Amino acid sequence: MAYGDLEEKTMPLLDHLIELRNRLLYSAAALLVAFVLCYLVASDIYEFLARPLADALAGQGRRMIYTGLTEAFLTQLKVAFWAAAFLSFPIIASQIWMFVAPALYRHEKDAFLPFLIATPVMFFLGGALAYYLVFPLAWQFFLSFETPAAGPDGLAIQLEARVSEYLSLVMTLIFAFGIAFQVPVLLTLLARAGLVSAAALARNRRIAIVVAFIVAAILTPPDVISQLCLGIPLVILYEVSVQIAFWTERRRAAGDDACDDEEAT
Repeated sequence: MAYGDLEEKTMPLLDHLIELRNRLLYSAAALLVAFVLCYLVASDIYEFLARPLADALAGQGRRMIYTGLTEAFLTQLKVAFWAAAFLSFPIIASQIWMFVAPALYRHEKDAFLPFLIATPVMFFLGGALAYYLVFPLAWQFFLSFETPAAGPDGLAIQLEARVSEYLSLVMTLIFAFGIAFQVPVLLTLLARAGLVSAAALARNRRIAIVVAFIVAAILTPPDVISQLCLGIPLVILYEVSVQIAFWTERRRAAGDDACDDEEAT
C-alpha cells in the first residue's frame, strides 16, 4: 500500500472535535430547515401518503379520524420530520463524507464514493416499490375484510382508520423497504473491502433466501402479498450482489496480475 496516496492532513484531536462539531451543526441545520419547509406543506405530504388508501376507497365518501385532542397535530409534526429526514439525507451524508474523507486514501475514496451515491438511490427505489406496488395491493386485501350489515338489526364491519396509525404504518413500511434495498450496497461494499467473498455469498444463497422472507414477514403487514413484494426483490438484490462480488473479485485479480507483470519487468 502506497502511503504517498494519503493526503497529508494530520489534525490534532481538538481540531477533529471541532470539525465533528461543525459537521453535526451543518447536518442539524439542514434537518431543521427541511423540517420547517416540510411542515409548511405537511398537508400536501399527508395527501400524498393517504392517496393509496383514498384510491382504494374511491367513491365511498370515507374518512380518517383522530381520537385524541393532540393526535392530528402530533401526526403532522411526525410527517414533517419524516419528510425532512428524507430530504436532508443527502446533505447529512455529504457532511459525514466530508468528515471521513480526509482520513482515506485516494483509492479508498474512489471505491467508497459510488456507494455513498447509491445509498439514497436504492432507498428511494425501495420506498417507491412500497408506495406504488405494495400499498395498493395490501390495502385492497385488508379492505376485503369489511362486512356489510346482515339485515336491519346487524352491525357492519367497516374501516374507520385513525390518521396516526395509518401514517405510522405507511412511513414505517416506506422506511423498511428503503432500508431493505440497501442489501446490495452493503454486500458489495463488504465484497469490495474483502470482508466477504463471492463464493461465500453464492454458497449461502439458500440461507439468504430464507432470511429474506423472514425479514419480509417481520417488516411487512401480515399478508402474503406484502411479504412476497418485499421478499422477492430482496432475493433478486442478493443475487445481484453475488454477481457484483464476482465482478469485483475478477477486477481485483486482474489489477493484481497487472501489478505483478510491472514488477517482473
